Amino acid sequence: MSSNTMTIREMCDAFDVTPRTLRFYEAKELIFPERQGQKRLFTKRDRARLKLILRGKRFGFSLEEIRQLLDLYHMGDQQQTQLSRTYDIARERLAGLEAQRDELTHAIDDLRNQLKWGEKMIASLNNTRNAAE
Repeated sequence: MSSNTMTIREMCDAFDVTPRTLRFYEAKELIFPERQGQKRLFTKRDRARLKLILRGKRFGFSLEEIRQLLDLYHMGDQQQTQLSRTYDIARERLAGLEAQRDELTHAIDDLRNQLKWGEKMIASLNNTRNAAE
């Protein structure tokens, strides 16, 4: 085995993924490990692609978006198309995440207010019960 390749176990350890995840990405043709019999050997290119896949997933990109972005690498324009498209998708995703955050902030505020109301109601009922005893 070359020092430029990694086994599936080494990839799992390095990227904190499962073998199933790597096989899934291979089946989806997002990574292309070399085969030596039953053994998969992952190249530097596979490692770079996996890093981008995992980052894209963390940001909420779909696998199809990730595939399209990875495929743009070989356009021959020094990644200008790839970078531009990635930038556009990332801006859209950021806007979506910010909208989700705002919705969550609103829901959290509403729930806090409901809890305060509930605390007051419980205290009031306890006071009424204590006064009656």
